[in-house]
Amino acid sequence: MAKKFNELRSKMSPERRRGNKAEANRMLLEMTLQELRQHVGELSQADVAEALEVTQGYISKLERQDDMLVSKLYAYVEALGGEVEIRARFPDEEDVQINQFDEIAKLKAVLAAKPKKQTA
Repeated sequence: MAKKFNELRSKMSPERRRGNKAEANRMLLEMTLQELRQHVGELSQADVAEALEVTQGYISKLERQDDMLVSKLYAYVEALGGEVEIRARFPDEEDVQINQFDEIAKLKAVLAAKPKKQTA
């Protein structure tokens, strides 16, 4: 007969439980774009595609890419309701936040919110 997880956990040492919790938290902080989309709001690819005014196929391809433009990443995360922060880490130094792309993202958001001119 299978044992309940809570029973197994209660037999673990406090150090082991703390280690397991830390590992679970680390795993939650390392997600693929697909996992992020599903975790944040249980959104479908079609939902994100509609927000970005692209096709579901485009979102599928984007989620599988190993390399992409920063602007695409910003747009994707913004469609999920979040924002991207880019940081550089160096040994024996504090993290450095790279803000070069922040203004570009804000400008694109403003331009996207403006009504488009209609041509006659």
